[in-house]
Amino acid sequence: MPRKNKSILVGICLLLISLAVILISLNTGSIRLSPLEVWQTFLGYGSADNQLVLFEYRLPRILITMLAGIGLGVSGALLQGITRNGLADPGILGLHSGAALGLIVFVSFFHSMKGTPTLLIPIFAFAGGVITAILIMALAYDRYKGIVPIRLILVGIAVAAGFSAVTLFLSLRLDDATYSFTARWLVGNVWGRDWVHVIALLPWIGLFVPFALTKWKILNSFSLGDETTSGLGIAVSRERLLLLLTAVALSSASVAMTGGIGFLGLVAPHLARRLVGPMYQYVLPIAGLVGLVILVASDTIGRSIFQPNAIPAGIVVAAVGAPYFLFLLARTK
Repeated sequence: MPRKNKSILVGICLLLISLAVILISLNTGSIRLSPLEVWQTFLGYGSADNQLVLFEYRLPRILITMLAGIGLGVSGALLQGITRNGLADPGILGLHSGAALGLIVFVSFFHSMKGTPTLLIPIFAFAGGVITAILIMALAYDRYKGIVPIRLILVGIAVAAGFSAVTLFLSLRLDDATYSFTARWLVGNVWGRDWVHVIALLPWIGLFVPFALTKWKILNSFSLGDETTSGLGIAVSRERLLLLLTAVALSSASVAMTGGIGFLGLVAPHLARRLVGPMYQYVLPIAGLVGLVILVASDTIGRSIFQPNAIPAGIVVAAVGAPYFLFLLARTK
């Protein structure tokens, strides 16, 4: 089967799986709604309680996990393409630690995670991610070779450790309620549950994901090496910086609303490549769909199966992602 036809078939299958996972998520939670009740509520015939649960609590949360899953999946694919390293991930590279620092600065100033100020959260997270990325790129830069991809990974791990220590220190200075929120955020608790949070995240995913999809030729050329890419007339350093900023924007905005979700940006691109091959015109959209399925499913599992004590989605993702990372590490020479 031609690769393009295979990717279309895989995409259709993932869309159907996504729809099934979303429907299951709509039907599950601390308050159970049957499929018939969900359907009646969507048609406007549901009770006032069902409308409140579905439209004010459950649906916004599902939309946020959908958008964040797409953002983290595409971000991970971009980082793996930029670094030519299959172990690259927004969390491993240190971008999540920068986003966490930006969030801590936000809560230190605003002391509230509700209302209009929440629209600024992705901006603060993005600023923290950009600072982290600049620091990583500066330390990974070689005056003769430019930005060395393998150094990005090693420096990212070190920077992540440093930023995590600063974040922990600042969080200890917060009041009890705010500290409790940041502690849940750091383990990947999906806290964005209102429509204002959907509005805050949607522009970031809606703008940067389509932009990333247009850069598939650049990412394919990166796999040939910097010298070959430069020989094709591509400004390697400029394009790598642009794609890195795109990955930072996607990952920072996503984790700003869902918490520190780790390993999703690692697993989604790998599964995408196993399904459709290494070409980025197919990997990027499939990685986004895989990220969507994994995050929505993880959040559904965490808040339904383990009731009454819900488990953050980040823990469910890490339960799968961490062993997979070790497996990949063992296979990597």
